[in-house]
Amino acid sequence: MTGLRLGPLLRYVDGTSATIWVETARPGTTEVRCPGGAGGSAGTFQVAGHHYALVPVTGLTPGTATPYEVFLDGTRVWPLPEDPYPSLPPSVIPTPGGDTVRVAFGSCRWAAPPTGEHDPVGPDALDTLAARIAADPGGERPDVLLLLGDQVYADETSDATRAWLAARRDLGDPPGSQVADYEEYTHLYYESWLDPQVRWLLSTLPTCMIFDDHDVIDDWNTSASWVEDMRATSWWRERVLSGLTSYWVHQHLGNLSPRELAADALYAAVRETPDATDLLRAFAARAEADATSVRWSYRRDFGRVRVLMVDSRAARVLEEGSRSMLDPGEAAWVREQALDDRGSYDHLLIGTSLPWLLPHLVHDIEAWSSVLCRGDKGPRWARLGERLRRGADLEHWAAFPESFDALADLIAEAGTGPDAPATVCVLSGDVHHAYVAEAGRPGAASDARVVQLTCSPVHNSIPLSIRLGFRFGWSASARLLGRAFARHGGCGRPSVGWRRTGGPWFGNQLMTLTMRGRSAMLRLEHAVAGEEGARLRTVTETELSR
Repeated sequence: MTGLRLGPLLRYVDGTSATIWVETARPGTTEVRCPGGAGGSAGTFQVAGHHYALVPVTGLTPGTATPYEVFLDGTRVWPLPEDPYPSLPPSVIPTPGGDTVRVAFGSCRWAAPPTGEHDPVGPDALDTLAARIAADPGGERPDVLLLLGDQVYADETSDATRAWLAARRDLGDPPGSQVADYEEYTHLYYESWLDPQVRWLLSTLPTCMIFDDHDVIDDWNTSASWVEDMRATSWWRERVLSGLTSYWVHQHLGNLSPRELAADALYAAVRETPDATDLLRAFAARAEADATSVRWSYRRDFGRVRVLMVDSRAARVLEEGSRSMLDPGEAAWVREQALDDRGSYDHLLIGTSLPWLLPHLVHDIEAWSSVLCRGDKGPRWARLGERLRRGADLEHWAAFPESFDALADLIAEAGTGPDAPATVCVLSGDVHHAYVAEAGRPGAASDARVVQLTCSPVHNSIPLSIRLGFRFGWSASARLLGRAFARHGGCGRPSVGWRRTGGPWFGNQLMTLTMRGRSAMLRLEHAVAGEEGARLRTVTETELSR
């Protein structure tokens, strides 16, 4: 192979510039060429024997869709020399320029099986989105796709990946059929992003990404004792360093704007060294040992829409008695970005892989478990609380009560006053179903409409236990049961109230927010099979702005 191993991925885009990420088969100079003279080039950098480049593209025109090609040392490598899917349109860089912003989002994607093979969990929502855009390239399409966690599953591998792993090492040794090192992580990205339809989609639709637990391992950073247990194993250090390094390379780097990249000392060092493996592993080791040493959260502005992507997985403070979803520095940064020049945006979107507002029963149980784990009921209850926390994934914002209230306070502040936006939307995934919940403080009116929008999975299984559990979790009976748990734990009522206004919906799905001025329309679509192939079917459309 002499061309591209992975990509191109269109990442950052504004009115006149963009970045395009690639993995190449060898070192060299990667160039993006567009008609009319727009383009850019970048040398590759090396990590663990793999070669990557993030190419800055300049000279674009606002409000256009500019075709592009990718070259490696002067030889064209994209479109592929022998394209197995010539029916897919050319890749383009769509630049914003109008007054409408469309943001699609979802999370939790298993790689789809090869085309033609049976898919046990149904059509992939990304494949079906790609098919719709390819069928009508000039039609309606998202301006950006937010992938809210579990882009790869390091701990739940496919049959094909397990066979590949078994040919590489003994699966009887830990971590068994889970991935163990950087090379195995690269295989996950190949499996997920070389899907022909998804590869084309990611080449022509800008993306923002943030990790969740399965990008590293289920329950990642659920508690201090969990971290202690994992660090005692023989395989965890290699796993977490490889997970964070591969995330930085494949996902995080493209989240940054050209200005942020130019100021990033680590990125500069990576590009300057012949082999950045040790440099990035040292960075990952610092990040794993000290959450305050790195910021994975970031901000993107799309016209009058502000997107804050918040790390609700690696920025945690885990010591009992001072547990927090965000360390103080991270929390201060999120607050600063949310309140910065409030009059400049009409919609504030807070992306966090874990939902802020849950079914009331789940919320109360998570708050109750946090009291048990803190030791307020004694050591026996604390041990029970920890087993429940790990076994039932009780680690959302509700399991960090002070952080839950702090986010409620920030949203109330951002959403109140003469400069308030029309909507504040918390975008999440994780829980393998979709719903809409509207928030409000007792006796206090927000000028913005505040909603929790949860959409998951993009392509994954939805066990019957999840379907039944969450249907019950939203019921009036479940709410009464939850209050019983809260009373046992001595938990006060949450500082904000909420009610479900849509869902729960189950299926492989995507949500899309269409914002024009101070209007916001939400659409939920399911990927469904049909005689002429899979398609996206609209489940609901609703106006969010007041």
